[in-house]
Amino acid sequence: MPLVLPVEGDERFADPMWYQQPFFCILMQNYLAYTRAMERIVYDTHGVSKDDARRAAFWVRQAFNAIAPSNFFATNPEAMQRAWHSGGISLLQGVENLLEDWAAGDLRMVDRRPFVLGKNTANTPGAVVFRNALMEVIQYHPLRATVHAVPIVIVPPWINKYYILDLNEKKSMVRYLLSEGFNVFMISWKNPDAGMAEASYEAHVLDGALAAIEVARTICHVPQVHAVGYCIGGTALATLMAWLNHKYPEPAQMPIAHWSLLATLTDFSRPGDVSAFLNDESIATIDTLMARQGYLDARQIGWSFRLLRPNSQIWRYVVHKYLCGEKPPALDVLAWNEDGIRQPRATHSFCLHELYLKNKLAQKDAIVLRGIPIDLARIRQPLYVVGGRDDHITPWRSTFSTAALVRGPVRYALSTSGHILGIVNPPDAHSKHEYWAGDASGAGSYKAWLAAQTAMAGSWWPDWTAWLGRHCGQMQASKNEDSIQYPTLCDAPGTYVRETS
Repeated sequence: MPLVLPVEGDERFADPMWYQQPFFCILMQNYLAYTRAMERIVYDTHGVSKDDARRAAFWVRQAFNAIAPSNFFATNPEAMQRAWHSGGISLLQGVENLLEDWAAGDLRMVDRRPFVLGKNTANTPGAVVFRNALMEVIQYHPLRATVHAVPIVIVPPWINKYYILDLNEKKSMVRYLLSEGFNVFMISWKNPDAGMAEASYEAHVLDGALAAIEVARTICHVPQVHAVGYCIGGTALATLMAWLNHKYPEPAQMPIAHWSLLATLTDFSRPGDVSAFLNDESIATIDTLMARQGYLDARQIGWSFRLLRPNSQIWRYVVHKYLCGEKPPALDVLAWNEDGIRQPRATHSFCLHELYLKNKLAQKDAIVLRGIPIDLARIRQPLYVVGGRDDHITPWRSTFSTAALVRGPVRYALSTSGHILGIVNPPDAHSKHEYWAGDASGAGSYKAWLAAQTAMAGSWWPDWTAWLGRHCGQMQASKNEDSIQYPTLCDAPGTYVRETS
C-alpha cells in the first residue's frame, strides 16, 4: 500500500500500473510527497501574507503540475502500454494531433465540427427582436398555450456566448423554462473588436441589461419583469437593481419585480482561484495588452481559466492527445467553451480594478453610474440565488454573501458540481446531483445556513421554477405576435452569436 496517495479525483494516477509496478509506485509517491512539501513550505514561510502565500502556492503548483511524471512518455505507464499494443500507431497519431494543434495555434480540447448553431445547439425557436451596438435580444416562442404574466429576461455573462443556457433540447435551461410556462427573453452579447475598446461596464448595465428589460416590458405589455443574471451578467444585474432602486424608490415603479442570480459574485473579497492573477503587476500587464489590442482576446482569457484547473484543462489533453494518440472528444459543453468571445478594454479594466481589486460593488456608493450611486442595501425585491459547491470561479461561499448585502427576501440553492455543470443541471431520473435550498434572508454564515438544510436529490431547476411560479403571476394565453415597435429582425440564435474570435 503506497504511503502517499493522490487526492480524490486526481486522474493522473488512475492507471493500476502506478500501484502494481514498484518503479511507477515509488515515482508517484516521491512526486506527490515533494510537491506537497514544497507547497507547505510556501504557506509556512515567516513574514509572508496569506494572499501572497496563496499566489505563490498557485504558481508552485503550476510548476509541479507541469513536471508530473504522467506528462512524459517514458514515465507514463498508460502511454507506454498504448504504444506497445498498437505497434507504435498511438505515437504516430499523437504526433499528428500535435501538428494539427500547432497549425491551429491552440491546444484544442474538443472536436467542434459536429455542433452547428441553430441546428443541434442554440436551437430553441425564437426571434431577434432588438439589436444595438452591444447586444441582441432574443424572444423565444412559447411552448405552451398559457404562460405566466411576468416574462423572464436573462442576462448571461459577456465573457462567454449565451448559448450555454441553450445547448440542446435536453440541456437547455431556456427550453425548460418555456416548457414550464414562462415567457423568456435572452441577451446575446456582441463579440467586440478594437472599435469597441471604450464600451464600458456602465453601458453593459444600462444599454445592455436595462435596454433588454425595456424591450420585454414593451412587447409583453407589462410593468415589470423577472430578471436572471449569470456570472458577470449577474454582477451587472445586481448593479442595475441597486441603480433602479435608487431611481425608483416606490416598488411599483421598479421595472424588475424580482430576480435570480446564478453563480454570481457581488462581494469580490474572496474571488476564488482567480485571485492568483489579481495583483497590481499582473493587472498592469493585462492593461498594457488591452491598450495595444483594444480588447482581451478569447484565447488569452481561455488560457487564464485553464490555468485554474491545469491537470484537467491542460495536462489531461497533452497526455491523451499527444502521448496516447486519442482524438479530442465531441462534447457540446467543451465546444461552447472553445467558442470564445473577446472583452472590450474599458469593461474588462473596470471589472479588474473596481470589482476584483477594490471590491467596490460591496461598498456603499463606491460606484456611480450616470450620476446614481450604487448601494446593494437599497435592493428590496425577492431574490433566488444559486451557487455551485465545486465552483472555483465564483465560490459558493462568496456567492452566499449576497444574502447579507441586499435587504429583500432571499432563497439560496447550493448545487453539486461547478460553475457550468452546477448551473446547466437539467432534471434527470439518473442524475447523481444533489442540492440544498432554503431561506437565506439576511444570513451571514454560510456554514450555519448549510447545517440547517437537508440535501435533496436531483436538479435545483424544479425548486427554482416553483419559486418563479409563485412570483411570476397568473397563467394567461400566450401570444407570439411581433411588436410594432420591435419587429422580428431575424430568427434565433441571431447574428452576434455567430461572430468568431
